[in-house]
Amino acid sequence: MARKIPATVITGFLGSGKTTLIRHLLANAGGKRIALIINEFGDLGVDGEILKGCGDAACTEDDVMELSNGCICCTVAEDFIPTMQKLLERPEPPEHIVIETSGLALPQPLVSAFNWPEISTRVTVDGVVTVVDGRAAADGQFAHDVAAVDAQRRADENLDHETPLSELFEDQLACADMIVVNKTDLLSEAEARDLAARLKAGARPGVRVVKTAMGRLPAEVLLGLEAAAEADMAARHAPHHAHHHEGDDHHHDHDDFESFAVTRGEISDPAAFAEHLSQVIRSHAILRLKGFAAVSGKPMRLAIQAVGPRVDHYFDRPLAPGEARETRLVVIGEAGLDRAAIAAAIRA
Repeated sequence: MARKIPATVITGFLGSGKTTLIRHLLANAGGKRIALIINEFGDLGVDGEILKGCGDAACTEDDVMELSNGCICCTVAEDFIPTMQKLLERPEPPEHIVIETSGLALPQPLVSAFNWPEISTRVTVDGVVTVVDGRAAADGQFAHDVAAVDAQRRADENLDHETPLSELFEDQLACADMIVVNKTDLLSEAEARDLAARLKAGARPGVRVVKTAMGRLPAEVLLGLEAAAEADMAARHAPHHAHHHEGDDHHHDHDDFESFAVTRGEISDPAAFAEHLSQVIRSHAILRLKGFAAVSGKPMRLAIQAVGPRVDHYFDRPLAPGEARETRLVVIGEAGLDRAAIAAAIRA
């Protein structure tokens, strides 16, 4: 029997650095044929566009497949399985498949889908990699220490969303074969060491915890875990979520979140616009904001990524001939966002 194609599931909360980690992986793949499946949460395929613009031979447009019809763990039969079949039926199938989940997706149903007869004999889950925003986790956000989260929530009304988000975080950690503590450049050496130790203590036996900044991990660290995770589902559920997946009851509070797109014209000053967006995020309790902007007089497209009030921006590729010179952003937050006010503020 031919060897199964390994697949790596990369999960993690909004803004943890999954896309940055994948870009670095692609740029250092050593010629390995890697196909990507990206599950975007929002009206614009922002993460897919960023990866398609990475400029590396290992991530050609044909090797990036985007699922934008909802959470990957809710659309396994309708969306994910057919996509996997298309990859596997290629004349020259990929050597490795990398799947980036939405920050709101539970990895457990996705990993279980590898047991479906349509794909079970041809592909296996090499490993589940959960990326953690080290700075946020060190500050008590999305952590197992509920008391610390509750204390922070009481001190800041903008953190009312922490309780459901921390449960999602626990589910992602429970499924992991490797936990990547990202953004260690924002931590002291002691903070990074203590956070890694805490995550290790709460993980399943044998789970590796690695520390990095800007997702810079060698391909040989991320790939080749040989976990066969789909055969080990019983140990990969956080206790609070076990009842959600009994029988046909699949529910994980996606109604707690919403996203919408805002379009505006060109911007003139990327740094000033980033500061403006930071103020909008603070004023409206936005969880995540990401997209692209056209800058007056510049031929390059500006990519914008924000989690909390931190806004990162960089030019990722030239604007294509005929491509609209406009700014398009996806806003993600708890249900009940004042869309009109946020759109007006972004356009101000």
